[in-house]
Amino acid sequence: MKRRIRLLTLLLGLSILAACTRTSPDPTQSPTPSAGVEAQSVRVAMLKGPTGLGAAYLMDRDLAEDPAMEYTFTLMAEPTEAVAALTKGEVDIAALPTNLAAVLYHKNEDVQLLCLNTYGVLYILENGFDVNSLADLAGKTLYATGQGANPEYVLNYLLDKNGLKAGEDVDIQWMAADALTAAVTDGEVTLALLPVPAATGVMLKNENVRPAVDLNDAWSEAGARGTLTMGCVVARKEFITANPGAVKAFMEDYGESIRYMSDPDNLEAAAALAEKHGIVPSAAVAREALPDANLCFVTGNDMISGIQGYYEVLYAADPSSIGGSIPDGEFYYDYKR
Repeated sequence: MKRRIRLLTLLLGLSILAACTRTSPDPTQSPTPSAGVEAQSVRVAMLKGPTGLGAAYLMDRDLAEDPAMEYTFTLMAEPTEAVAALTKGEVDIAALPTNLAAVLYHKNEDVQLLCLNTYGVLYILENGFDVNSLADLAGKTLYATGQGANPEYVLNYLLDKNGLKAGEDVDIQWMAADALTAAVTDGEVTLALLPVPAATGVMLKNENVRPAVDLNDAWSEAGARGTLTMGCVVARKEFITANPGAVKAFMEDYGESIRYMSDPDNLEAAAALAEKHGIVPSAAVAREALPDANLCFVTGNDMISGIQGYYEVLYAADPSSIGGSIPDGEFYYDYKR
């Protein structure tokens, strides 16, 4: 799905660049544009589900007659699609699971981490009442989505902290997100690991399914370092170097979009936008999911301190989960407002 969203730009003065004051978003008015941005076309890949929710407001920007910049959004179902698009140079900026961002960096060092956009959103759902902790998974089969990404490595780490080993003490069956969501909803699967908003949609449709374990709680109880951080946004380093103004404008606009989507006062309108752009299947699901989606916009030094401890945990559990080593300082984009 592709949609062009254009941003208005004010040109103040003939030779002096004036700072542009941005105001809180109002869904009935066009947002205040960024100043001093060179003419650009920015190609952005977003993912369905939690890492895409924060972009819905930005995706809905009205078209301008004479834009200085235009965004082309592509909504993707799987992180591997976004990785492939970045590698081939088909997109400039993309949302990714935080561990895959590090893996991609180690492969060619051609990306930088722009921001963190989603904290922990993983839940173990059960159609029943046998599981109330990770330790209760012993001897059971757990269906899960997210193999090769954060869900797999976080699950393995937390199982180990609870004295269990994936594949031995707990049988893990990996499925595509859409297929697993449907299977749990229909009652074919009774125990599953799913993220919000998929988990929210299941519980809305099947009242017998309940949240058995919140992996955010399990992370805290395990005494893990860092913050459980599932999603982020990266950009091709070549694009950043050639288009610093465009990247800065994207950061300002994307941050504003996340603030809008996570504001409780905007819940109804934000839920409608999430449905409109295909990020979630319905506004009803989005309405229930947004308060638990843990959207964030973390940049600069806060981003580095927030993710380094998490990467250390993943590295200790499985170095390959982040590409073999903890990313160095060149991985982080220096964002100054």
